[in-house]
Amino acid sequence: MKLKNDRLLKALLREPVDRTPVWIMRQAGRYLPEYLATRAEAGSFMQLCQTPELACEVTLQPLRRYDLDAAIIFSDILTIPDAMGLGLYFVTGEGPKFERPLSSRAEIEALPRPDISDSLRYVTDAVSLTRREIGGKVPLLGFSGSPWTLATYMIEGGSSKTFGKAKRLLYQDPNTAHVLLGKLAETVTDYLNAQIEAGAQGVQIFDTWGGALSFDAYREFSLSYMQQIVDGLKREHDGRKIPVILFSKGCNTQLEALADSGCDALGVDWTIALSEARRRVGDRVALQGNLDPSILLADPDVIRREVRRTLESFGPGEGHVFNLGHGITPDVDPDHLQALIAAVAEFSPALHRGN
Repeated sequence: MKLKNDRLLKALLREPVDRTPVWIMRQAGRYLPEYLATRAEAGSFMQLCQTPELACEVTLQPLRRYDLDAAIIFSDILTIPDAMGLGLYFVTGEGPKFERPLSSRAEIEALPRPDISDSLRYVTDAVSLTRREIGGKVPLLGFSGSPWTLATYMIEGGSSKTFGKAKRLLYQDPNTAHVLLGKLAETVTDYLNAQIEAGAQGVQIFDTWGGALSFDAYREFSLSYMQQIVDGLKREHDGRKIPVILFSKGCNTQLEALADSGCDALGVDWTIALSEARRRVGDRVALQGNLDPSILLADPDVIRREVRRTLESFGPGEGHVFNLGHGITPDVDPDHLQALIAAVAEFSPALHRGN
């Protein structure tokens, strides 16, 4: 099926577009009343993720409201640890938890490498169904958490402010940490390739907690494994290139190394000007971002002003995908996201060739 809007895929490959494409991390989520209704129908967050028809419905909901340039499959970054047998569950107000967090080398060595076609088939089935239901309107993105980010949850047993247990393993027993991260890198590669085979037209790796590591530890325990994944991904499918986005939050000191990883685009957070990020990476990769999500809590006129500022910071030329610097938050008024999308459509054409 011919893709009617390939603006995002072109921008990720730094090809000419008529305007800057826009999609939003967590665009299918709790800020939308229709999502909350579907979540109630599912009965639990995990049931929503594990029911392809409902995951497809939630993925499509933002496309019905907004003129977005991509969909991203609705799932969770912790599906892989769950498939490895750690027992994922969610506590209201506390987020994800694991029934059996890792506490020894023996437990890490015993972790199975999941059969994606079995234990994670609900994700690939959701990708296939959603790709079909989109009908070529926009591309569909797949995603995974990075090995380091997944490992933090698996060792800590849930979210953490200090990552004390995970960091203790890195520094006290790095060999065991590498065993875990190696298994996760292999599994993430399999998982993303399975999503590509199922119909994902681009993929993003969320290295949400990369910024918790020191400069050198980041290179050894996070970036090296994302590099391994990038090297192992299918970069073409159905006659089209598959762009790969790395989003490593809080890692602006690492932009040059990230740009050399072989990925096509870098997601950047709001703590760096896009002009500075672009200067540092040159034409090696596209850039995605980087509006502070909290700006969506302000009035629409403020949102318009900040969207314009972000676009002008990147400047004229190709290789920018407009997004937030992290996921949209549940307290955002859906109309405020509409103001953002409209502002991108209004202000960005003048920055592209031939306009």
